[in-house]
Amino acid sequence: MDGDCDNIVVKGLPRISRKSPYSDEVIIVGAGIVGICCGLSLLESGVAVTMIDRDIPGQATSSGNAGVVSPWSNVPQCMPGLWKNVPKWLLDPNGPVRIRPRDAYKVLPWALRFLANSNMQMAENTSDAMAALNASNIDLYRHHLRGTGSESLIQDSFYIHVFRDAAKINLKAPAWRIRARHGTPMKVISREELLELEPSLSRAYQGAIIIKDQARLTLPAQLGAVLAEKFEAQGGKIVRATAKAINTNESRTWNIETSAGPYRAQKLVLTAGAWSSKLLEPLGIKFPLQVERGYCITFKHPGVSLNNSIMEADRFFICSSMQNGIRSAGTSEFTDLDTPPNYRRAQNLIQLTKDLLPDLNINDVVEGMGNRPSFPDNLPCIGEISALPGLLAAFGHSHWGMSMAPQTGRIIADLTVGKAPNIDISPYRADRFL
Repeated sequence: MDGDCDNIVVKGLPRISRKSPYSDEVIIVGAGIVGICCGLSLLESGVAVTMIDRDIPGQATSSGNAGVVSPWSNVPQCMPGLWKNVPKWLLDPNGPVRIRPRDAYKVLPWALRFLANSNMQMAENTSDAMAALNASNIDLYRHHLRGTGSESLIQDSFYIHVFRDAAKINLKAPAWRIRARHGTPMKVISREELLELEPSLSRAYQGAIIIKDQARLTLPAQLGAVLAEKFEAQGGKIVRATAKAINTNESRTWNIETSAGPYRAQKLVLTAGAWSSKLLEPLGIKFPLQVERGYCITFKHPGVSLNNSIMEADRFFICSSMQNGIRSAGTSEFTDLDTPPNYRRAQNLIQLTKDLLPDLNINDVVEGMGNRPSFPDNLPCIGEISALPGLLAAFGHSHWGMSMAPQTGRIIADLTVGKAPNIDISPYRADRFL
């Protein structure tokens, strides 16, 4: 998006020998961070893999991420009482949620299903499923980065939720109770302790909750580029082309029609994010997959720095230092894939970040936008679609694609070679919507 991945080289990585009895080639459609992690895990399992995407691997939605890699991402968006905040959010031009009036009727069925999941029992069930996908993400990213020379792309960090009003710091609130239920290492700190950790923050913040044992990416786009180069260095193939259609035949071979010609494989892994449902609809498969657009702004010469990832608890955006400046990311805009970007959503983050970091230089910024694929129960689809044998879904990760990608890749590799995954994957079954 902003030149983050220039001049990245991965040297000396050995090709992986194919020891698995499974030798049929797998094609992955979609080369975001989920697709890349699926590709790396499949190669490790001895499977020949080709990855197809119109974009440079890891440089679309994945590259605009806020950089948080959290084993403790276990709180869904569909929480009890959320609906009470929606009207004020929609009326606030700087609010975290926007629905364009012309899109409201399209979004309504999805929104009603989302709200139906907003009770405590459903939230706890979803939280358990989220926790299983996120628990090992730091270790898995370090595993994938090993030997690339770019191991420093992921760094230990705190995740600090900052509050202007200390009265709002309440570990008994539902979201924090869910975190406690999973043993999340967290601590309330005072204004003085907060400013000692992050001296660039505004003195208006009266306290914070720290979540420990976290990590942050110093440049998400570079992570995608480095891991894609590792994928190629170890024998994977990358094809830059648009996947136009997919179909299968009587021999259960999957055909992928692309702008570069046809491709065939015994198994197809669909990791095309928000575009996945478009490819499935002609096959009679319709998922309630909503585009939840997010925006980011990168301050290239910020003049200040942060030591950890910061969540602004009232405005619901994340701010973090990166190799190319400070990035703020957030907001949810419910729309269609073909709707032109509304970069005012990104520009709104400028003043919000200036309020967070008073000494921030806001004169040189780069805007970004990504299309998050979101299901109404906040969980992705992972695994085979029963009506389409040989097609494995790995999409719909919503706000947590970067955190959930490594474990998703492991699951897809295990399923491909007939190995039982090490977690219960029933919450992510694609057939729950069919």
